[in-house]
Amino acid sequence: MTDTTPETGPNTGPDTIWIEHEALIDRIPRWVAMTLLFVVVVGIWDLVTRMGWVSRIILPTPGETLDDLIFVGQNLMSGGYMLEALWTTTLTVFYGFVIAIGIGFSLGVLVGETKFGERAVMPYLVAIDTMPKVAFAPLFIAWLGFDIASKVALAAFIATFPIVVATAAGLYAASENERMLFKSIGATRMQTLLRLKLPNGLPYIFTGLKIAAVGVMAGAITGEFLGGGRGFGALIRQSASQLDTPRVFALILYLSLLGLALYFSVVWMQRRFVFWNKSERPGGVG
Repeated sequence: MTDTTPETGPNTGPDTIWIEHEALIDRIPRWVAMTLLFVVVVGIWDLVTRMGWVSRIILPTPGETLDDLIFVGQNLMSGGYMLEALWTTTLTVFYGFVIAIGIGFSLGVLVGETKFGERAVMPYLVAIDTMPKVAFAPLFIAWLGFDIASKVALAAFIATFPIVVATAAGLYAASENERMLFKSIGATRMQTLLRLKLPNGLPYIFTGLKIAAVGVMAGAITGEFLGGGRGFGALIRQSASQLDTPRVFALILYLSLLGLALYFSVVWMQRRFVFWNKSERPGGVG
């Protein structure tokens, strides 16, 4: 927690100035903190497996996982079948994310700009979002087949709602005074949307995109896991059926790199196009 200490002196009174002191743990450099946390987690993981508290069939040792990480990396570098699987998953994630952005932004503008969208469309969107997303996977497979289309549809389906909510919230970010100013100078509704509401709402929209970047990964892998195909999700399912948990861990870790790449791409775009927004914590991840 952040400590606060009042300024002392003879004139201390109701207008006392409180000086924030940075907590000791916050003074640790970021790379040192991340390294220490990694070492602690791996150490606990190794202890649990070595002591036999968890079966190695369920939880492999860090050494076994490292061996499979190297194997998967070599296969990817040599252009083996895993590279083709990773490329398939990457396309699924990319297409799903683009579709989610298109649909989510359009619905978000509809909800944020019209009473019809707010009163009629939004309740249905909320009702759909409360449903378990995995339950829709068999439906998309039945409708679109076992090819990449069904996986893209599930990925986009999961990632759309955060973008809708963030876009609608962003359109309400402009203050009443700003909206009245645009109205007083005769700005049309479209001009107000493009020149006031959307620029003010960009931080909200990018927040929704970052949430969607995580959701689209989950949707793509879930679709591949349940619906077959040639992606990394299918490789995970195959390895899990053979109780090859080190391979499962290795594949998941490589997938996390793909997810991080997508997430930080959104963060980079946010810093490039919303550079004027200083609300983010310095040194944060976005």
